[in-house]
Amino acid sequence: MKKTIGILGGMGPLATADLYRKIVESTAAEGDSGHIRVFIDSNTAIPDRTAAILSGGPDPVPEMLSALRNLEKCGADCIIMPCNTAHYFLPRLRTQTVLPILDMPAITAQRCAELFPGKRACVLATKGTLRSGVYSRALERADVDFLLPNDAERDELMRLIYDVVKASRPLAPEEESWHALLAALRDRGAETFILGCTELPILAEALPDPGPFVDPTLELARAAIRFCGYEVKA
Repeated sequence: MKKTIGILGGMGPLATADLYRKIVESTAAEGDSGHIRVFIDSNTAIPDRTAAILSGGPDPVPEMLSALRNLEKCGADCIIMPCNTAHYFLPRLRTQTVLPILDMPAITAQRCAELFPGKRACVLATKGTLRSGVYSRALERADVDFLLPNDAERDELMRLIYDVVKASRPLAPEEESWHALLAALRDRGAETFILGCTELPILAEALPDPGPFVDPTLELARAAIRFCGYEVKA
């Protein structure tokens, strides 16, 4: 029997839409009925995860659990979260449900090892994700060499994520800044880039660069498709 997906979303709304789009586009289906049933709770009341980690901001878990309960009631067979920083709270969420919650950083690290063996990966992410260590631990377990942005690079990533993508500002004016950031990281030894914030694949798609990139949103979508017993489009 085929299974269903529950998206615990709203972190942010555009990233939630991007994940759903990638599930649909990555599923090998002949028509509407060949796609997976997906339940989405885009709960924009979930407090900012980075603020919670870095500066003692409001705990996002209660609102995350509210969305999780809705998805359980809908009949979801697995849960996925289109927010990398939110995975810092994954251990707490897992104690509150019997449903499997797929681990995006772990899935991404394993895919990085498969696609780019022996290459140094750079984690592009919010300060909260980087501080949380969710990618550092996942990459270490997958035996992937990695590089983290320095303080100035982290500031620029936060600006692009929060002041541009989350703020729904035009992306085209940021092309020079985006390419300069990646070039600086290549100069420091980066050989591939993990788009470790779910806003960054949106930016990378709009402002093409050779990368190479690993898109955690896409890898999470593919893992969820396989979990549900469907085929990933070649």
